[in-house]
Amino acid sequence: MAAVLACGPYAMLSHRSAAALWGFGEEHPGYIEISVRRHARPRCPGIRTHDRPGLWDRDVASHLGIPVTSPVRTFLDLATVTGPKTLERSINEADKLDVVDADSLRKALDDHPGEPGIRLLRHVLDEHTFRLSDDELERLFRPLATAAGLPVPLTKVMVNRFEVDFYWPDLGLVVETDGWRYHRTPSAQTRDALRFQVHVASGLTPLRFSHHQVKYRPGHVIEILTKTAANLRGRPAPSLSK
Repeated sequence: MAAVLACGPYAMLSHRSAAALWGFGEEHPGYIEISVRRHARPRCPGIRTHDRPGLWDRDVASHLGIPVTSPVRTFLDLATVTGPKTLERSINEADKLDVVDADSLRKALDDHPGEPGIRLLRHVLDEHTFRLSDDELERLFRPLATAAGLPVPLTKVMVNRFEVDFYWPDLGLVVETDGWRYHRTPSAQTRDALRFQVHVASGLTPLRFSHHQVKYRPGHVIEILTKTAANLRGRPAPSLSK
């Protein structure tokens, strides 16, 4: 608050300092970052100011009584001063804190075309919210399973009262895919945990791949399938309750 007040009535926390105030980032160790909605840029020791006369009212918020950039604007700014791994951690943390979820953030980017940072932010979000249709997923996944030396799997079958994406009964191997990494409601989290627990307890080996991995990281998928299948071969298949 002292830094904001030192920079005048048009000032607010932004960039890494805003992320730290919202709870999903870390402050720069050397200075506090302030955006000022006017052309004058105050010079204060220990404060880095950004001249931001073009900020919209929607970009401005208040948290804990301190003027600060909105969560969406903070992420856009954060993308100009950090890398993809930091952004990914921040998105996860913001979702856990219910500050903003990945779906809302991704939709909000449509209102900020061409802005600095938007390309990186879209890339991080799209990688982990990318989703294939069921038909395309099956079409892309089957050759990967074949390349890993696996027979043709059963698809969309009920195993332990859960529908699974791919299933090899002779190996006791279940593969499920996920097109939505970040946002999980409490009920969805509970169901995901229960599904995993029931499969493991019945003697199955469950694996999960993202849709993005299936399409853009096929080598990784093949490697994991190959190693898992090698470990499972020769082991008797478990009896299942369908």
